[in-house]
Amino acid sequence: MIRQLKIFVLFALVIATAAGAVQGKAEAAAPATLKYGSTGPDVPDLQYRLQLLGFFKPAVTTTFGVSTRTAVRQFQLNHGLPVDGVVGPRTWNKLKKVSVSKPELAKLARVIYGEARGESYTGQVAVGAVVMNRLQSSQFPNTLAGVIFEPWAFTAINDGQYWLIPDATAFKAAKDAVKGWDPSGNALFYYNPDTASSDWIRSRKIIKKIGNHVFAY
Repeated sequence: MIRQLKIFVLFALVIATAAGAVQGKAEAAAPATLKYGSTGPDVPDLQYRLQLLGFFKPAVTTTFGVSTRTAVRQFQLNHGLPVDGVVGPRTWNKLKKVSVSKPELAKLARVIYGEARGESYTGQVAVGAVVMNRLQSSQFPNTLAGVIFEPWAFTAINDGQYWLIPDATAFKAAKDAVKGWDPSGNALFYYNPDTASSDWIRSRKIIKKIGNHVFAY
């Protein structure tokens, strides 16, 4: 029975890694340039990302209207981009580094639940923040799926706990991490010092400890 379980986990890991690679390529594909009056499937993705970040308040639709343009301009202003209300390559690139789509939020919640469901709420947000920090770092893949499914990056992927159904707390922690709450102190790594066996991870500079995890550069 144990051998069968190990085979299942290994098979799931292979499938997940392959799926992550394929999805990562899809996420990296350039979406359409959007402006006032635009419609189509990229508009709700834009609005959802802006909504998570607190820039867009109305319900998500498929139409780029006045509220969307106002939200885009505020996002551009806050991130040092040309404030033209047009979502071209530069704005999309920045937005995808600091936000997630609706399917990506579920992935982030799965990582948090699989890695830190026994930790405090702050500890769960910190794990989510590490994922977001990696997304913004040139040291890691440039898509959320790429970050999550990078080989041996997260124990929850390796042991299959990523596939557990995340609870409401994990989703809330994921949203807070996307909004910019970072209890980890800009960490790129974390581990449990009582169980970690890698000498390399133990060589990283520790920033702080939250619950059972230490967070590091």
